[in-house]
Amino acid sequence: MICPEPSELQELVRQWHRHALPWLPAGSGSRLHWGAPVQPGSGESTPHVLSSSKLNQLVEHCTGDFTVTVQAGMPLQTLQHELAAAGQWLAVDWPWGSGPGGEHSGTVGGLVARGLAGGLRQRYLGVRDQLIGLSLLRADGTAAKAGGKVVKNVAGYDLMRLFCGSWGSLGLITELTLRTYPLPRHRRGLLVHGPLADLEQLRRRCLQAPLMPQRLDWWSPALSGNNQPALLLALASVSSAAIADQLDQHSQAASALGLEAEALDPDHLLELESHSRQGSSDWLLHLGVKPAQAAELLADPALDGVACNLAAGVGLGMAWADAGSLPSYRVEQLRQRCRALGGQLSVLQQPPSANPLPCWEASPAAAVIKALKREFDPLQQLARGRLQGVVQAAVIR
Repeated sequence: MICPEPSELQELVRQWHRHALPWLPAGSGSRLHWGAPVQPGSGESTPHVLSSSKLNQLVEHCTGDFTVTVQAGMPLQTLQHELAAAGQWLAVDWPWGSGPGGEHSGTVGGLVARGLAGGLRQRYLGVRDQLIGLSLLRADGTAAKAGGKVVKNVAGYDLMRLFCGSWGSLGLITELTLRTYPLPRHRRGLLVHGPLADLEQLRRRCLQAPLMPQRLDWWSPALSGNNQPALLLALASVSSAAIADQLDQHSQAASALGLEAEALDPDHLLELESHSRQGSSDWLLHLGVKPAQAAELLADPALDGVACNLAAGVGLGMAWADAGSLPSYRVEQLRQRCRALGGQLSVLQQPPSANPLPCWEASPAAAVIKALKREFDPLQQLARGRLQGVVQAAVIR
């Protein structure tokens, strides 16, 4: 992995463009193995990996406007620490495999390039909805910008949406402006176990309550650890009384349904949130269905023995398992089931011993995606083969 100084970055990209060399944009490199395999260039075993890790400065934090501008190589852990000192935070989920106080959080640029969202999307929307401005280097080294530094600015809106979830296929993100939120003064929650049908009733009640959940996640039995599915509810507010009143109502509703509810203080809630984002796995899947169909997905035999954390209000989440407990054909069955329920499944990580599966399925807009790729990267240098919505031949890794 090449980590140039900021002053050397643009000239290096221009040089590679002159020689039509393939390369892969990266942040810290902690999740380069996620997603579709990158195809080598002609006569080369692997493309160059260009890291933005030395672009790691906080450029500007406008506390009154609730915006922050950072260089793309800043670790997410560092940014959240800096914002917390001002009583604010970036309302996004930690990438799978990391969390508060832990390592491997990745960079802010990597977070946007993947564009994945989890349970916090219930209240704060997704990563692309937090993005206000973006700076980048195109494949030929040309610097470009979109958006601005204020929340109301919508200039370049389409360009920002294109780069969020582009997996490094369109350019190297160098700087980002994102919206921030006040740190919640009070947080508490519930962990509720029981039959899926009864949990589904509680899920609907929680989503219709006056105090919107900060998080409401489905847990599969393999994640909950007691052979029953569960709902993890988190509430946040400036008023502890409002949280207490809402939790009391939810607890009573759970009891009336015969469900087992455990009250969670802030520390226990944070511990369970971290637990639901980490684990040892060979398979790592990003999946989503229509929210009303999530309970039906969790009941499917294809998820037996698979840890799954699914945002109950938006239907998006992660699933993971060891190679010995999840053969390739069951992953394909799970993909077909997600499709039948109005969703999709992406294979972010798979064991080398498995029959290789494509990361994602072909998109109906594949022709448009390819056309955009040609416009941004006419020499096809960037992240070859890693174009979301375009299926490449599977490669064993």
